[in-house]
Amino acid sequence: MARIINKDTTVCMSLSARPSNFGTRFHNYLYEKLNLNYIYKAFTTNNLKDAIYGIKALAIRGCAISMPYKEACIEFIDELDHSVTSIQSVNTIVNTDHFLKAYNTDYMAVANLIKSNQIINTTPFVLKGSGGMANAVIGAFYDAGFKNGIIAARNQPKGEALAKRYNYKWVKDEKDIELNQAQLIINVTPIGMLGGIEAKELAFSESIINQADIVFDVVAMPIETPMIQYARNLNKKIISGADVAVLQAVEQFVLYTGIRPDDELIKQAANFARQNI
Repeated sequence: MARIINKDTTVCMSLSARPSNFGTRFHNYLYEKLNLNYIYKAFTTNNLKDAIYGIKALAIRGCAISMPYKEACIEFIDELDHSVTSIQSVNTIVNTDHFLKAYNTDYMAVANLIKSNQIINTTPFVLKGSGGMANAVIGAFYDAGFKNGIIAARNQPKGEALAKRYNYKWVKDEKDIELNQAQLIINVTPIGMLGGIEAKELAFSESIINQADIVFDVVAMPIETPMIQYARNLNKKIISGADVAVLQAVEQFVLYTGIRPDDELIKQAANFARQNI
């Protein structure tokens, strides 16, 4: 039987330029299984300021923030969690009594993945990208003690600024990277993303992937991007965007509800969320 929405139903939402069904399906699955009077809906907007103020005014409990709003929303927030302050990128807003606090559960998820995959912080890495998600990923690696990093970004002002913030090197093109500098490669661009114009492309060149020991693609859809598929065939150590998507969504769920589901229920919700996206 479907849950009945009433005047006391707590609303959570997401804001993205390209909304997907993953978060909607993931959260609503858990609400139903845990018998919580919550509902989750994805939105986009052409007026970010009014959308954020609407969250506050309408007592929306929580909002996931995706590209391209992760940095632009900060000026409308009342308080920044420590997961946001150093990286200046938001992916989660929690509304408590009309007071908005921003978090970055992408940062939390990546920090957890660094630990769980036992990545040694002396490993040299190359990160491709310079957007809001790049801030979260690079911040997690920096805080984990990684000193030898390169930011590869076509957007020179953003790429240089990101590299300077963490005392890393910036290059415009991966052709400027020496192969021994790329033991760990991280894609934080839309290359390989389902439905995008570069959906079938590798985020890094074959020569760089061949050289790498660890391949990390933050793109969550499809579950296996062309780069992940290519790396898997080479038996590389892999971290996927699907891993990040689930971990960050769990942390959002906890922030919104105060409840942490058990591992089996999280697995079920993730499998459900990936269907028919």
